Order: sequence, then C-alpha cells, then structure tokens
Amino acid sequence: MGAAYTPGLKVTKWASVSKTRRLPIKGEILVKEGDMVEPETIVARAYLPGEVHIIHLRQVMGGLEPIELKEAVLVKAGDEVKKEQVVASKKVFFGLFTQKALSPVDGKVEYYAPEAGDLGIREKPKLLELDAYIKGTVTKILPQEGVVITTKGAFIQGIFGVGGERCGTIMKATKSPDEPLTMENLPKDIKDKILVVGSTVAAPVLRKISEEGAKGVICGGIINEELASFLGYEIGVAITGHEDINITIVVTEGFGTMNMAERTFKLLGELEGKRSSINGATQVRAGAQRPEIIVPLSESEVPEHEREIKDDILTQQLEIGKIIRIIRVPYFGKLAKVIELPSELQEIETKSKVRLLKAQLLDTGETVTVPRANVEIIA
Repeated sequence: MGAAYTPGLKVTKWASVSKTRRLPIKGEILVKEGDMVEPETIVARAYLPGEVHIIHLRQVMGGLEPIELKEAVLVKAGDEVKKEQVVASKKVFFGLFTQKALSPVDGKVEYYAPEAGDLGIREKPKLLELDAYIKGTVTKILPQEGVVITTKGAFIQGIFGVGGERCGTIMKATKSPDEPLTMENLPKDIKDKILVVGSTVAAPVLRKISEEGAKGVICGGIINEELASFLGYEIGVAITGHEDINITIVVTEGFGTMNMAERTFKLLGELEGKRSSINGATQVRAGAQRPEIIVPLSESEVPEHEREIKDDILTQQLEIGKIIRIIRVPYFGKLAKVIELPSELQEIETKSKVRLLKAQLLDTGETVTVPRANVEIIA
C-alpha cells in the first residue's frame, strides 16, 4: 500500500492568506482592485428588503365590505407612509363614529388586495455593510457581490471555536503553555485585547474577560462544562460562529485540560502587541472550516529564512505510533495513538467504502476505529 497522508492544523509565521468577502444579496462595491484596506474598512454594501406587514382592513374596520373599503383606503401602492399614519378611514353609524386603520411601521405601500381587504406595507430597506475583516490588499473584485482581500503574515488555525469575526491586539496572558488563566493572574487593561492562554479558562474568568471589553481568547484547551456555563447552553460542534457573545474563543488543542503546543504558544508570544483578526467559526462536516488567527506582517518583520517556511504542517505521513487528533463526533477533539492502519476499504454507516484506522484514546485507553479523513496529525 502507498503512503497515507493526512492534513494538520496550519501554524506558520509567514503565509499568503486570501479572504473572500461576499454580500448575501447583490449590492455596491466600495473599493477597487489594488486598494489597501484595514479590518474596519467597509468594502461593500447592500440594502436588505424590509419585512412586509399586512393590515387586515376588514377586521380592523369592523367588517366593511370591499365596496366600502374602496372608498375608505387613503393610500395606493408605492406611497410612502409613516408609523401610525391613517391609511384607511370611514365614518359609520350615520357619521357619529370613525373607523381608522393605522400603519404599524415607517415604509412603503406594497399592495392593496381589494377582495380580501388586505393592505401590505413594506418596512424601509436595511443597510448591510460588509467590512474587510483583515488588513490587506484588494486583489479581486466580484461585481455586485464582494471582493477578495489578500494579506501576508502569521496564520494559525485552531481545532474549535465560538464567536464571530473580531479584531484586537495580541496579549500574552500566561507565561507558559501549561498555565491556566485565573482571576489571580488575569492581566489588567485587557480592553480590545486578544488574550493568549496556555491551558484552560473557566467560565467566571471568561465572563470577566467579556465584561472588561477584551476581543477574544486563544487557549490550549477548554472544559466543555465551563464553555456551556459561559454560553448558557450546551453547544454542538457541527457549526459555530453565530453565538450571541461579545468575545471570540479559539481553542488550539481540544476539549479538557490541555496545554497549547509549544510552537503555537511561542509564535503567539512573538506576535504580542500585533493587531490580529480572529474568527471562531467552526464547521466539522462537509466544507470544514477552522477557527483562525491572522496577523498581517511586513517582510521587514519576518527574517528571510522564516519567510521561506511555507505552511509548516500541511500534510504528514500517517504511521503506527503517530499521535493524532480526531476531528469528527463522537470523539471530536480526542487525542489518540495510531495502532493499526488496515489497507483494505471498509464500509461505514453511510454505506461508503473508506480507509479506516484503529487508534487508542490517550485519556481512556479505549480502542476506536475511525475514517482516516476524520483525523489530523499532531506535530
């Protein structure tokens, strides 16, 4: 059998990173190819159609017939209206009373259905602005859709994360990769900082970090119960990144009390004081997405011999005895040692035939069988 290879997390001080920034609907591009942008630069914008609110005039106005409503409606399709503006009015009971219908929102009359007696009013369009997310150069324009932005510098991937895109300044919060962050060693003045923590962070500390205005936390490991306590609910690992929190958390190694890899901790320490873009979005199914840390650097900040290193951990050979991390449920984030590499294809639950491996979990000693595509090698 030929050699088997598997991808690993990318941890490098010098890489070319391109990000596609795309609007959800067609809109307007605000930059041109070659422009330099900052993370906060608005590169595109669009107007999302407002919600349509339906006024059931026959109910609101006491059961008037269509012919009566025709005389009562005071607006037509295309008219601009204000919230609580009278859109229909009719005197009843020999002119002693007036039935009225009011607009529930500021907006525009979308339609009037005379037979049903329904009046539709659409809210004003909502402005959606798309920022650059990273500092770099606009290298491609996607007409009416978005742009591609490219930067060079440090690129570090995590195994798991929560929280969306943010930008802050890298700050070492612990002295070593085996040190957890506690209330006692939490640095002062952490506003707008992205804290680098060697080991774990408990829920109360995460809450304090959030209250103090930090932008994010990069840690070696996290205990699932502590993360659930911070979020207020148990989180799945299939897709993350849309949590309603004001910090982003990137975990580099896995769940449990785990230390950050030496080389990752060392690189982040070298980047202290640098402005970084961070995203905790994680997807472990098809179209896998990793949480990431991107730190733009100039060539003058990176020695030439280090610039020759390209994505240090792109692929490595799978061998018996190698330490791997499993990146799919039910063993997501578990570390294990490869003990067998069967050469023949085997059928899995989905009825697909794939190559598997047998590994021994480091924490329990249990032997598990998983598809080779569901693991990555630990450097």
